[in-house]
Amino acid sequence: MIIAQIESQIRYVTNVDGEATDVLIPIELWQQLMSSINSDNVSGLAWIDEQEPKVKILAELQESVRQAAVGQTFPVSELWDYSRRFD
Repeated sequence: MIIAQIESQIRYVTNVDGEATDVLIPIELWQQLMSSINSDNVSGLAWIDEQEPKVKILAELQESVRQAAVGQTFPVSELWDYSRRFD
């Protein structure tokens, strides 16, 4: 579903000053959006594995900082392309 289709179904609730305070969307659209958000391949990124040991996460972050400090960096576009290979 494209953004224009989504926007055409949204209704805004306003306060007495005319400021938008809430959004109303049809339940079918809500369910589609929730399904998309919960899907692992919407953005190409997986949800964080909460079972991964914090020690391992910290070690990986420290290694990333070390690599950045010595100039081992990549353009974001290359990193994005690299991450898509694992979808």
